[in-house]
Amino acid sequence: MQNKLNCNQVITLLTFYIENKLDRDLSKCVQEHLNICPHCMEKYMKLRRILENFQEIKTKITEEEEDTEQYNNPQYQRFKANLSAYIDNELSDNENLKIKKIAISNPLARKDLEDFYSFKQLLNSSFNRTKNELKYDFSKKTLEQIRSDRNKKRINPFYKIAGIFTAALIVVIGLINMLNF
Repeated sequence: MQNKLNCNQVITLLTFYIENKLDRDLSKCVQEHLNICPHCMEKYMKLRRILENFQEIKTKITEEEEDTEQYNNPQYQRFKANLSAYIDNELSDNENLKIKKIAISNPLARKDLEDFYSFKQLLNSSFNRTKNELKYDFSKKTLEQIRSDRNKKRINPFYKIAGIFTAALIVVIGLINMLNF
């Protein structure tokens, strides 16, 4: 094998080099190239930092999964199932008390509760900001239109009375005519 590698070859081999998956001779060639090429050395350093960060994140996620397994019990599952109802004050006093106890004793439940409140607050502020920015209030306009449609369908009471009076008058005249024959 030739001892000189070009930049493209070294860049292709960098991941394997960092993970020590190259044979000794190839690894030596990559190291020699990195010693003389600042461009490849920069890429090597960046890739190494990325892979180290990735490994740290992977380790942290694994640790968090192990930590959260202790909270994955029926009590916590009940808490998660009732969290939305708790936030909206839809639970009985007894159920509210149970949720509060779980939130106090379980750090993961407490974090979930805080996150839920934060999310709800974010939604409310976003809704209010959007509502204030609108120049045209669709809900108000819709309600006005519904009321207007109801008023259009109603018959004026004067016309109702006049109609009833006219119908009664026709019936009376009809009865008088029948009696005269």
